[in-house]
Amino acid sequence: MLQILEQPKLNTQNPIAMFSFVSLFFLILAIVVLPLSFVVVNQGTVAVITVFGKYQRLLMPGLNFKIPFIEAVFRRISIQSRSIELEFQAITADQANVNFKAMLVYSVMNQQEETIKNVAFKFMDERSFMQALIRTIEGTIRALVATKRQAEILGLRSEIVVSVKEHIDNTLESWGYHLIDLQLNDIAFDEAIMRSMAQIVASNNLKAAAENEGQALLITKTKAAEADGNAIRIAAEAEKVAAQLRGQGVALFREEVAKGMAESAKVMKDNQLDASLILFSMWTEAIKHFAEQGKGNVIFLDGSTEGMDQTMKQLMALQQQENLKKIADKK
Repeated sequence: MLQILEQPKLNTQNPIAMFSFVSLFFLILAIVVLPLSFVVVNQGTVAVITVFGKYQRLLMPGLNFKIPFIEAVFRRISIQSRSIELEFQAITADQANVNFKAMLVYSVMNQQEETIKNVAFKFMDERSFMQALIRTIEGTIRALVATKRQAEILGLRSEIVVSVKEHIDNTLESWGYHLIDLQLNDIAFDEAIMRSMAQIVASNNLKAAAENEGQALLITKTKAAEADGNAIRIAAEAEKVAAQLRGQGVALFREEVAKGMAESAKVMKDNQLDASLILFSMWTEAIKHFAEQGKGNVIFLDGSTEGMDQTMKQLMALQQQENLKKIADKK
C-alpha cells in the first residue's frame, strides 16, 4: 500500500525539479557569459581582438560586444602622446666623455588598422619596444657625436635634434609610431673637462678685459696727445699772431719815432740848431731807462769826450742809414 501511494507523488514533482534545474543553469550561464560578452574601451585607447590567437578586428572607444570564450582582447593600445627621459653618455672624436639628458615625446602614428596591427604585433611587449626605441636614439646621437670635437658639441644642440629626427622617423613609422619632439635638456662633460673649460673661459675673459683696457688706455693716450697737439698748435698760432702784433707794434713805434725825430729835426733846423742834440737826448733817455729797468746795480759808460763824440757819430750814422732806406723804399 505504501508503494502504491508514493509512486504518483514522484511523478508530479519530477518536471518541476527539472525546470528549476534548467532555469538555474541558464541563469548561472547568463551571469557568467554576459560580463564576458561586453568590453569597455576607454577614450584614447584601441583594443585589439584575436580569435584563437589570430588577429580579428579592432574595438574603438566605448561599449563593444565580443563573442565570449572565442574572441579575446589581445592588447589595449594607447594612442595618446607619451614621453620618456633618457640619460646616456657619448664620446667625441677627441675622446671626451659627454653626458646627455634628453626627453622624448612620441605617439602612435594614427588609428588606421595596419598601424595598430604594427604596434600590437611588431614587438613582444611594451618593454621590448621601449628598449629598442631608447637604444636606437642613443645610437644615433653617439654616432653623430663621435664625428665631432669637444669644442663643437655645445653649439650643436639643434643639429643633433634634427639629425636624430631624420634618422629615426622612418624606423618609428615602420613600427607604427611617430616622433613628436626630442629635447636635449642637458649636455655636460666630465668634471675635469668642465674645470678646464671654465679656466679657458676665465682666461678668455681676462684676455678680453686686458684688450679692452689696452684699447681704453690707447684711446686715452691718443686723445691726450691730440689735446696736447691741439694746445701746442693753438699756442703756436697765438704766439704767431702775438709776434705779428708785436712786430706791427714795433714797426708803428719806429715809424712814430722817426716821424717825431723828423719833425724835431725840422724844427731845430728852422731854428738853426744842431740836430745832434736830438740824438744826445735819446742817448740820455736810454741811459735813464737802463738805470730804471735794469736789475744790476752798476752801469758802465764811457763818459769821456771822445766816447761821447764816437757815440754821437754812431747814432748819426744810424740815422743816416734809416733815412737812406726810406728813400730807397719810396723809389
